[in-house]
Amino acid sequence: MKGDAGRDDRARRGSTPKAEDTRRRILAAALDLFQERGFAETTMRHIARKADVATGAAYYYFPSKEAIVMAFYWQTHEEMNQLSRGPLREVRDLRGRLRALIDLKLQQFRPYREFLGALFGSAGDPSSPLSPFGEETREIREQSIEHFREALEGSGARIPADLAPHLPLLLWLYQMGVILFWIHDRSPRQTRTQRLLDHSLDLIVRAIQVSRFPLLTPIRKAALRLVTVVTDPTLPEEAR
Repeated sequence: MKGDAGRDDRARRGSTPKAEDTRRRILAAALDLFQERGFAETTMRHIARKADVATGAAYYYFPSKEAIVMAFYWQTHEEMNQLSRGPLREVRDLRGRLRALIDLKLQQFRPYREFLGALFGSAGDPSSPLSPFGEETREIREQSIEHFREALEGSGARIPADLAPHLPLLLWLYQMGVILFWIHDRSPRQTRTQRLLDHSLDLIVRAIQVSRFPLLTPIRKAALRLVTVVTDPTLPEEAR
C-alpha cells in the first residue's frame, strides 16, 4: 500500500535524532510557507531556505511538495489517534462522542485553515495524490472512519444491523462536509460552524434513533441502496 511505503520511507529518513529534527524543521517551514504564499506558489527551494537546509537535503527527506502534504496528513492523523482516546473513553452519549471527535479535528486544523482551503481544491479530483478520497490516502481514511465506528460502538446506541456497517463512513463524510463549511466560514470565531454542528448533530442522532422503527424500514433500505451505489466502485453497472 502506498501509504505504508510513505511511512516506511519517512521512518528510514528520520531514524536518528538529528535526522528527525531536520525533517521536522523542513515540514514546519513548508507548512508556514503554504500558509503564507499558498501551496502552488511555494517551491522546494523556498522551503529549504526557510528551514535553513540545502535544497538537496529538502528533496532527500521529501521528494516533492505532495510528499510534504502526505507527511502532514500522517502527522495530524497520528495526533488525532492520541487526542481521541480521552473523549472516547470518558463520553458515553452518542451525540457527545461525535461532537468531541469533530471538535478535536477542527481544533487540530485551526492553525492550517487557509492552507487546507487550498488543499480542498484537490478533493474533487480522485486522481490527485492529495485527495482525501484517493488511493494514496486510503489507509488514513480507513483509520479515520474507524474513529467513528468506535464512537458508535461505545455509545450503546441501538443501530439496525443493515445500517451499522455503513454508518461510520457516512459520519466521516459528514465530518468532511463540516470541515469544508468551516474552511469557508467567515463568521466571527466560525460561529456558523458551531450552529451547524449543534443542529445537524441533533438531526443525525435523532435519525439514527428512529431508523430502527419498523415503519421506516423501507425508507432505510432504499437509502442504503443509494449509499451502496455511491460508495461501492465494484458494483456492476446493471445493479446501480
